[in-house]
Amino acid sequence: MATADTEAVRAYYEYIDADDYESVFSLFAADVTYERPGQSNLSGMDEFREFYLEDRPLEDGDHEIHDVVAEGDTVAVRGEFAGTQGDEAVSFGFADFHRFDEDGQITERWTYTDRDEV
Repeated sequence: MATADTEAVRAYYEYIDADDYESVFSLFAADVTYERPGQSNLSGMDEFREFYLEDRPLEDGDHEIHDVVAEGDTVAVRGEFAGTQGDEAVSFGFADFHRFDEDGQITERWTYTDRDEV
């Protein structure tokens, strides 16, 4: 049975903020899916890697985590991001959900923000 791992999710944000993408990728299953409403979904590690290494519009930022809640195989996170998007300084709230598989890796991820593209 899959179990949510709050420490892995907290590490995800630390790795992202440190631009440590190989550590980010190690948290996710090969068949990961990533849904961002209003944008195309990512499916599989190749698309996931390409997004983070080449297409992610956010950079030079930090996540501030306000809440982390785990139930069953899913961790929900509420927080704020401050950084840059293109040449613009941005700051916005977000809610993320991470579902774990039986191997302890994140297999599904969803991001919700008040911005049009993240």
